Amino acid sequence: MIKIEDLNVTKGGNAILTDVSLKFGQGGITALIGPNGAGKSTLLSAIAGLTTPTRGTVDVEGLDMTRARPPERARRVAMLAQNENVTARLTVRDLVSFGRWTHHQGRPREEDNAKITEAIAAFDLEGLADRRLDALSGGQRQRAFVAMAWAQETPWLLLDEPLSALDPRHVRDIMDRLHALTRPGTGQRNVIIVLHDLGVAARYADRIVALKDGQLVTSGPRVLTMTGRMLSELFGTNLAIERVAGRDVVVPF
Repeated sequence: MIKIEDLNVTKGGNAILTDVSLKFGQGGITALIGPNGAGKSTLLSAIAGLTTPTRGTVDVEGLDMTRARPPERARRVAMLAQNENVTARLTVRDLVSFGRWTHHQGRPREEDNAKITEAIAAFDLEGLADRRLDALSGGQRQRAFVAMAWAQETPWLLLDEPLSALDPRHVRDIMDRLHALTRPGTGQRNVIIVLHDLGVAARYADRIVALKDGQLVTSGPRVLTMTGRMLSELFGTNLAIERVAGRDVVVPF
């Protein structure tokens, strides 16, 4: 479980997050939504222990992330930030292997190699494992980055806008895989993902956390919290949720 209490983050004299208190239960996909500047990325960074709060606490599986050392944090959460920068000369397997660093510290064992292979397979990258990153399409490259975070084998996977600039086919491919891997069963993980595409949130999220102006607007199961009225107030424009082919979609009106 993740428990956030009275979280405040101030940068340069500006309040980025104000009095945010939340609980994330085990299992499934939690979508962080809200307009630009709402504080979504800052909240994700605070959960990862990468942003020091001005006030408040962040507890992940019993660990105070505001006080924990990096190796301890790395066993609780794996975070994929926006615009990850790595050399294009790396192969997919090289990249995914970085996810195991906290486990092997540069001396990979048989177990680490097995987990790397498992992550590559989970995101359908076997045929690309020895290909350099600069030879991949945008969708393939992003799958490799998500596989790297997955290989870290943490209970929680934090993804900051991993779908940016991807075409619909690659968006669906990544989200289908994440959805399957967060279902109950052996090796189930928990995903918290920052999303701007409300259609993706409506289709895949189990829980919604909505932020605006650094404050929590609502949180809870998607079927209860993600309503047309809530979205319209959150984004300041008329939005509705309709059923199309048995699925919820968000439409402006």
